[in-house]
Amino acid sequence: MKKPTFLPPLFSAARATGLAAWQTGRLFQQLARKTLDAVQDVLRAEVQKGNVQLVVDFLADKALPAAKALLLERMATRLLLRIGLRGVLASNIVGWILPFVLERLIKVGVSTGFFDKVKSHATVTDTLRRLDELRNAAWKTIVPDAGSGAELLPDDAPSPALLPPAAGHQA
Repeated sequence: MKKPTFLPPLFSAARATGLAAWQTGRLFQQLARKTLDAVQDVLRAEVQKGNVQLVVDFLADKALPAAKALLLERMATRLLLRIGLRGVLASNIVGWILPFVLERLIKVGVSTGFFDKVKSHATVTDTLRRLDELRNAAWKTIVPDAGSGAELLPDDAPSPALLPPAAGHQA
């Protein structure tokens, strides 16, 4: 039987595509982390200035248009500095990754009750701690732990029972 001639190019294309997807995934993770850090830096700076309500309004999409524009400009500037690119490429990257990360932050903030918690405890230290929690939760939604089966258990959950050693094996 003759070997089909299209298989070797098909296999090399599949390997190249897999490698490109792996590299893109890694690059996306790096870019998403830098974006999340830039957003976090701007929000933390505003909280430290005493603008807790501005941060809550921004994340709840209730801030004034001028305040939104100012915060978004600061976030974009920080991100441009972090990624180290210039020109149209950098603007395009910021244009698609910043809204994506902000959308994830808002979704996580709504689902975890971030806004209610911050409104009830308006101290700067507590708000900064809650911003860190929000960042970590958003990171887990942006880059889930795929394939490992790892789960995040609540602090009050009982620890899973250890499995007994398999028959014939001694611990």
